[in-house]
Amino acid sequence: MNIPTISKLKQYIIGDPLNPFSPNILRHISLVAFLAWVGLGADGLSSSCYGPEEAFIALGKHTHLALFIAMAMAITVFIISLGYNQVIELFPSGGGGYKVASQLLGPYVGLVSGAALIVDYVLTIAVSTAAGMDAIFSFLPKSAVYYKLPAEALLILFLITLNMRGMKESIKILLPIFLGFIVTHFTLIVYGIAAHSKGLLTIIPNTLNETKELSATIGLLPLLALLFHAYSLGSGTYTGLEAVSNNANRLSEPRVRTGRWTMFYMAVSLSFTAAGIILLYLLWSAHAVPGQTLNAVVFQSILGNSWLGKTVLFITLLLEAGLLFVAANSGFLAGPNVLSNMALDNWVPNRFRHLSSRLVVQNGIIVFGILALLILLWSGGEVSWLVILYSINVFVTFSLCLLGLCVYWAKHRAKASPHWVWRLGFSAFACAVTTSMLLVTLFSKFQSGGWVTVIITLTVIGLCLLINKHYVSVNKKLAQLDAQLKQPISSIKHPHPITIDPKQPTAVVLIGKNPGVGMHTLLCVLRLFPNHFKNFIFLSVGIVDVESFTGGTALEKMRDKVTDTLQYFVDYCSQYGIPSESYAGFGTDIVEKLMSLAEKVEEKYPNCIFFASKLIFEHDNWATRLLHNETPNTLQRYLHLQGKELVILPMKIYN
Repeated sequence: MNIPTISKLKQYIIGDPLNPFSPNILRHISLVAFLAWVGLGADGLSSSCYGPEEAFIALGKHTHLALFIAMAMAITVFIISLGYNQVIELFPSGGGGYKVASQLLGPYVGLVSGAALIVDYVLTIAVSTAAGMDAIFSFLPKSAVYYKLPAEALLILFLITLNMRGMKESIKILLPIFLGFIVTHFTLIVYGIAAHSKGLLTIIPNTLNETKELSATIGLLPLLALLFHAYSLGSGTYTGLEAVSNNANRLSEPRVRTGRWTMFYMAVSLSFTAAGIILLYLLWSAHAVPGQTLNAVVFQSILGNSWLGKTVLFITLLLEAGLLFVAANSGFLAGPNVLSNMALDNWVPNRFRHLSSRLVVQNGIIVFGILALLILLWSGGEVSWLVILYSINVFVTFSLCLLGLCVYWAKHRAKASPHWVWRLGFSAFACAVTTSMLLVTLFSKFQSGGWVTVIITLTVIGLCLLINKHYVSVNKKLAQLDAQLKQPISSIKHPHPITIDPKQPTAVVLIGKNPGVGMHTLLCVLRLFPNHFKNFIFLSVGIVDVESFTGGTALEKMRDKVTDTLQYFVDYCSQYGIPSESYAGFGTDIVEKLMSLAEKVEEKYPNCIFFASKLIFEHDNWATRLLHNETPNTLQRYLHLQGKELVILPMKIYN
């Protein structure tokens, strides 16, 4: 298959490129509150398929206590949602729990939060995919179970391809599933409660009486311990609420208002569904049935055994599976954005901050998909084990985020609004709730698999520390080179007009983000080829990455920086009477844009040779090759294939 055919196939699958400087581009890629609720809220809402069940079963024979669990779940959802409203207000450019921890508690605490989020979103994809397939395969013959893992792998590959087209496109395709779940479950909850309206009138006094009797029998402290244990085992219910603050930069303007409405939609829908399902368990006396979820048991009791009831039950459970797949997709929407924010701080390779031609973090999507596949294969698709790994890291992020808010309101109380006392008190209370749930979940589930998620998260943190240490060291050396190699520019203009003869030998110098590297290339060309090149052309491409959409002027600042850097090199050549000019490009794929500029330059200057520098390390290994020199090596391969000459000059870095 030739290159044009591959390009056409790629364009067909992931769509046409988008122009980042188009005045309408933010409207195209940003989400209104409703679409954000669909794309980012599915993770939280889908947890109602397993979170309430875990809490209810943990009560054992004391099911009357489930009324307290239902109320606690609804209240907790709103507490966490209100906390994240403050995060959106303080950090409207996105980043959520990672940015809060990094900027308010320090970079290393931010690293812990970011690593927990990375593991959490990988597990979001894995557990939602596995749980959804469990629902689908429950309708199939038992012999079909051997095809469950391959089906999960194919689903993840499908979601990777879907998200390559962009967030809005993936959400529009999955929208009917989300709305179908809302309609069926809300209807069943309302009907199920209304059908037992008499039982609803007696459930509160009966619960209070039975609770008093149990307290008198076993004691108040054991009773509270039982309640808190069941409450903590339903902690998976609250997962996904952080997704809006993590992706606030993807919301339509005004972001804070859009974020608040999105959080409101999520809080209302999740609290109603989770608390309503537990209430159905109580009213309809649900009990565990082998091979069925508790949701399936209670919905079957409500719908009956008629053909219509069975049909509605089938559709309802199929929509549960579908919503779990939407939740898996939310991991692809939110996870890579966390990775790209960490790349801005040099915790992970810089290539993860780059956007594709569809303005999605393509590298992050692929990595999250591969890691989710590995986790699925390792676990064999066992949902109960994956949920244990999943819930712990969620509350690590919750707790650190809310602790950061406490620190913020305490430090800025003089400049804050008159309501800072209330906000500080609320943040402290919410932090105490989430931290206690984290500790209970960690200790109670440590031997059941909690230790695995601790080891995985610590491994991610260790890798990030090594990457950051390397980048910090290299950036310090490059900053020193920038200062050492920066040449003064004379304000006196050259006495003779400088004209360019395109037919003369021309050196085309590629300029990156470090002017010192570009000056190293220029000086090496002048030294190696004295008086040979009569013209010097400078090329540079501004990278449109995730940071470019954090604010209204970020793109313009990036464009001005590229233009100023190129002008510096042109002015340097002009003061020595060397004919020169510059070309700038802007895009998500730096190699593609440089290739386009190279073709443009070669048409005007047929006798040109391209020059670039790459970093050479004293101790070279696969890690340094992964973290550096992606652009010059790739560009040289492409230019050589087209018969163009690119000379890569070594720039030694002592590590």
